[in-house]
Amino acid sequence: MASADSISRPLDFMKWHGAGNDFVMIDSRGRDAVVTQELAAKLGDRNRGVGFDQLAEIRSSDAADIDLDFWNADGSRAGACGNATRCVAQFVMDTTGKDALTIRTARGILQARADGDQVAVNMGQPQMDWDQVPLASDIDTAHLPLDGDPVAVGMGNPHCVFFVNDAEAVDVASIGPRIEHDPLFPEATNVEFAEVRGRDEIRMRVWERGTGITLACGSGACATAVAAHQRGLTDKRVRMELDGGWLTLDWRDDGVWMTGPTAFVFKGQLTQEFLKEV
Repeated sequence: MASADSISRPLDFMKWHGAGNDFVMIDSRGRDAVVTQELAAKLGDRNRGVGFDQLAEIRSSDAADIDLDFWNADGSRAGACGNATRCVAQFVMDTTGKDALTIRTARGILQARADGDQVAVNMGQPQMDWDQVPLASDIDTAHLPLDGDPVAVGMGNPHCVFFVNDAEAVDVASIGPRIEHDPLFPEATNVEFAEVRGRDEIRMRVWERGTGITLACGSGACATAVAAHQRGLTDKRVRMELDGGWLTLDWRDDGVWMTGPTAFVFKGQLTQEFLKEV
């Protein structure tokens, strides 16, 4: 991996969002990866950098159309990011003329495709065993020993899903970081608060590990849909309202498909002066 100070020219980037879940994209196809923990954290600073919920670095692949690496705003690595995957898929499809892609991530090889004016991605099957989530010990993932009786689901990232009567009333900023770093989760966890409105509709708010409150979380939406169906609260296909907009989740035989909007916001360049400070 190249270090930021080895980049001999300004570094191009793009800003996208999916349902308010915002990302910086760096296209590193045809060269070595350039993102480091230090660069990701500096870029993630909304006052001194660009700011994002996650950073996605696009790389050449020998096993799929592209490879994708994800970083959180604090510089830590993310194993999956559904909305960023959809946004990257839209960018690559726009520039190649394709209407479907394979994308290799730490989660495995994912499928993405155009769906009208939206993009759908198959986030794979949920991870339901304690050591896959992962949890610190062998306990029932469907009923965690925490106040509120949450469900643990792995979707490339660990998730802890609480079902609540009123999602708007939850103090996400207070509860989220406490659960994120609970000893039950050795790799920390995303935290979702879900209000089931009917068999086909959920209202969800989210705290993302390494980032904090975000307007949407794709892998979290998938985990919430899975947990709700596990509890017998919903069907396998649901619409979900997040702070930033709506997503559709469909748990099928081949995985959890997530469909939603994408938006290209702007493109820019990181200056050599900025990169030298990393």
